[in-house]
Amino acid sequence: MSRVLAAIAQRARLNEGSIALSDHRMSLTYGGLETAIESAARELFQWAPLVRPGSPLAIRLPNGPAWVILDLALVRLGWASLPLPGFFTDDQRRHAMADAGACLLIELADGAEGDLTLAETPLRVTPLALPARALPNGTAKITYTSGSTGQPKGVCLSREHMEAVAASLVESIGADYAGLHLPLLPLSILLENVAGLYTTLLAGGRYHILPSDRLGLADPFRPDLPRLAGAIAENHANSLILVPELLRALMMVMTFTGVRLPELKLVAVGGAKVSPSLLARADELGLPVYEGYGLSECASVVALNTPAARKAGTVGRPLPHLRTRIEDGEIVVEDSGFLGYAGGQARQGPVFTGDLGEIDQDGFLSISGRRANTIITAYGRNVSPEWVESELTAQPEIRQAVVLGEAQAELSALIVPLIPGMDEAAIAAAITRANANLPPYAQVRRWLIRDAFDAAAGELTNNGRPRRSVLGARHRDFMEASTTGDLA
Repeated sequence: MSRVLAAIAQRARLNEGSIALSDHRMSLTYGGLETAIESAARELFQWAPLVRPGSPLAIRLPNGPAWVILDLALVRLGWASLPLPGFFTDDQRRHAMADAGACLLIELADGAEGDLTLAETPLRVTPLALPARALPNGTAKITYTSGSTGQPKGVCLSREHMEAVAASLVESIGADYAGLHLPLLPLSILLENVAGLYTTLLAGGRYHILPSDRLGLADPFRPDLPRLAGAIAENHANSLILVPELLRALMMVMTFTGVRLPELKLVAVGGAKVSPSLLARADELGLPVYEGYGLSECASVVALNTPAARKAGTVGRPLPHLRTRIEDGEIVVEDSGFLGYAGGQARQGPVFTGDLGEIDQDGFLSISGRRANTIITAYGRNVSPEWVESELTAQPEIRQAVVLGEAQAELSALIVPLIPGMDEAAIAAAITRANANLPPYAQVRRWLIRDAFDAAAGELTNNGRPRRSVLGARHRDFMEASTTGDLA
């Protein structure tokens, strides 16, 4: 049986009055959530004749109780799911559904009535005339991850391994830290689904889920920072999961407004390298930030610093159910649960992550960057651009940065200032401060100030990471210029 469903049932028996799931309109106790899941599973079963064995149901819903109940009802039925992130383009959605061979699409109904109603939310269920695709046996969820190039790939995961990650997180962090978790990332992202939702329910906490506009995240690339900080404070959040840029945004509003968030007990951050200086500033602001590391092929989280085991400059110790080693500088993960990609061959064996790192004598893992992104300068020095970028974006004046310089004598950077039109002298001073934390061969000598990187123009992946080849090609003239004085 599902560990998460078993935990919900046990909590319903032992402490029926504790709140499991809530939003700004309603709340469900653990007993109420169990009943809602069972009811949803019965309603969904009427579509059983259209559900091909092994084919997923595509889920295109915003964050809300309906998403949670539907996800857990599919776990109850043993049907595979295909979450579709709201930021996917129409082409990417069509690609994902066709690539995975989805048989049904569940999304918000246009009007007040739908084919299915969950948590007072009417939903439309649409049969899809798509050919079946080969999926590995045991696939429970297909998550589409977008790399630096090409169409997103469907990572096939089993329920057992996703729940193993969640259980390991509870073991590593401690159930005492389970309180009110406020999701800021989309539930269609595996990190929030597994490390946020499943972990909270296994630990007996409360998953309090709000619409993006109430969080100030209607446009996640341009958040309403005062509203975001206000929502965290007003809803008494105890835990959050953030990407580094959202952490920087939250810290900025705290610095400028003086607002503090004393009820937060754990802020997990991952998705890109975080500068130690940024984490030190978070400590000064009273933010309990713990850096982690993971990837979709390992069901979201591989390692995490915790209140009981934290070391600056690392991403923490690997989770207890995993075996992690370094081979030729690359991080290799055993027991990851990765079944294969949609439409591809089933796979076994370790995951070679493509990430460079090392494990110290105390078992803490540190990440230096992506093997594929490593810059080799004209002097033959290897530089991880993520390392340099983390120092640049740790400066409050810099919102985004991409470092370039393959086969060149010096490193260059594309710089997006915090505020458009910011004084160039302030940017220069920020780069000088960042360079002070870097050895001479990794310092940025040339830079170009530009507008924010644009996902719609193909400059960012769907999870906000820069497409370096696109940005480098777009700024070829800058890269070919000979001196800083020409352009920076």
